[in-house]
Amino acid sequence: MAPSHKSRKRRATRPRRGAAARSKHNKTKPLGKKNSARRQSEIFVDPAAQQQLKLYEEAVRYFQQQKLHKAKQALLKVQSGPSKELADRAVVHVRICEQRISRPPTPVLRTAEDHYHHGVAMMNLGLWDEARDHLMRARKSAPKAEYVYYAMAALDCLTGEADAALENLKMAIELRPENRYHARNDEDFAYLQEDPRFTELLYPERDLSAN
Repeated sequence: MAPSHKSRKRRATRPRRGAAARSKHNKTKPLGKKNSARRQSEIFVDPAAQQQLKLYEEAVRYFQQQKLHKAKQALLKVQSGPSKELADRAVVHVRICEQRISRPPTPVLRTAEDHYHHGVAMMNLGLWDEARDHLMRARKSAPKAEYVYYAMAALDCLTGEADAALENLKMAIELRPENRYHARNDEDFAYLQEDPRFTELLYPERDLSAN
């Protein structure tokens, strides 16, 4: 007789290795660097953050193009965005914009008169080297301009260069004799008051009367 079903032995079932391995991998893992980076990227995708970044890039372009007023307006909007790093950068750039906006524009100097007027302005500020540079440029462009020689003579006196002052003043008087009378009452030539050459140059009539 065939054995009944009850007498048959059942084989014990063993778990498959693949299934066991998969179950291990499916366990919940703690948050690591990758998950943290994923969270940060999700935050950065925030529309407000994207708008802030767009405004910042726009402000930088304006800044590089020297459109300082537009750059400042965009940077002020960046400061109210969610990214603290961009907001801090915007604060620094706003200060730079304000400093540059407050500066007087650099004049464009083309003619001899432009350099002359700028040189005289630098003299009044006590910037001797810059004043001399512009007066020399004016003299090069207009070698017969008596007023340039007169200004250079005054500058030479202010810097204690007597020989150069007398030479430039002599040329200014030769080109325009009226400069002799202006120099007599000009305080810029006080350095030469005790120099006999200065007296001879300004008061030639004294030599004639003496002879």
